[in-house]
Amino acid sequence: MRKILFITSHRNNRSPGQRFRFEQYYQFLEQNGYKCDVSFIVGPADDVFLYRKGNYLKKLKLLIKSVWIRLRDLRRANDYDIIFIYREALLIGSIFFEKRFRKKKAKLVFDFDDSVWLYDTSEANKRFEWLKDPGKTAKLVALCDMVFVGNQYLADYALQFNSEVKIVPTTIDTEEYKREASVKKDDKIVIGWTGSITTIKHFEYAAPILRRLKEKYGDKLVIKVIGDRNYVHKGLGIQGMPWNKENEIRELSTFDIGIMPLPNDQWSKGKCGLKGLQYMALEIPAVMSPVGVNCDIIQDGVNGFVADKEDEWVEKLTKLIENKELREKMGKEARKTVIEKYSKEAQKGNYLKYFNELLAK
Repeated sequence: MRKILFITSHRNNRSPGQRFRFEQYYQFLEQNGYKCDVSFIVGPADDVFLYRKGNYLKKLKLLIKSVWIRLRDLRRANDYDIIFIYREALLIGSIFFEKRFRKKKAKLVFDFDDSVWLYDTSEANKRFEWLKDPGKTAKLVALCDMVFVGNQYLADYALQFNSEVKIVPTTIDTEEYKREASVKKDDKIVIGWTGSITTIKHFEYAAPILRRLKEKYGDKLVIKVIGDRNYVHKGLGIQGMPWNKENEIRELSTFDIGIMPLPNDQWSKGKCGLKGLQYMALEIPAVMSPVGVNCDIIQDGVNGFVADKEDEWVEKLTKLIENKELREKMGKEARKTVIEKYSKEAQKGNYLKYFNELLAK
């Protein structure tokens, strides 16, 4: 059996990027001759402080720990046929370990699903931004035997430095992602957003829009935020909820409408539409900013809406709030789109195909 070492920042079932890009394929790969091992840096105890301000000594200890983990990976690198690096080996600008992995017998694969060649440091760690080096992305792309990306925009960037670039969309396990109809307890309309501590800033783009809708519909409308338990917006009546893998589908199933607001900037153009795909897989109609791959995922007015200016957001959300039949029809079309193009089942052969091609060289 061939062996793959996945080099990641987070443990399994913790990071959305990891979960929806490759973790859900471990079993399929193992059924087809690949043993999958994972080496991660950030453990449960580290989650408590990593994306919070302060805790400088703890963050220094985490950096030291991460170096020891990667030294261990380096010592066993020759035991593997493929070393698969998701975004980076360390959480800082160094590519020390990637360079040394390159000298081992294993083929080197680099995977990314955001515009990681740009600065996008969390607010809690802004003072450490100087430790990051987005310019290392080009070096990593050039260093590897094969590069996986989530969309064409990222592929266009990577092709400047490496000809072996493969587009593998971020996907949803539609057998797991099935809406739980019994969770709705009343007739209130829930507009929801899911994300993380580092992406809550994108939700803020929708705040003025949601404020206008709240003024119009009052208590009939509920706004729900999942991913940052410390997020509070008193004007919209929001107390953020923590993300929890065990309750994820149940909580998302309470949404009547899902939103994915984004700024039209270079970072957002590299995003892979995960939030929207999560809603769509659960038959939740989504309203998304027309940025990057969102325009490929959404057929406006059929399987969801794209909305740019504030008035357009209000208009399209109003249509969904006031028309249950439209929500249901659009939700069914949305799930159909995910099953056909962005599901685990539709894309599961990609990793296997590309890994086989890589090792055949």
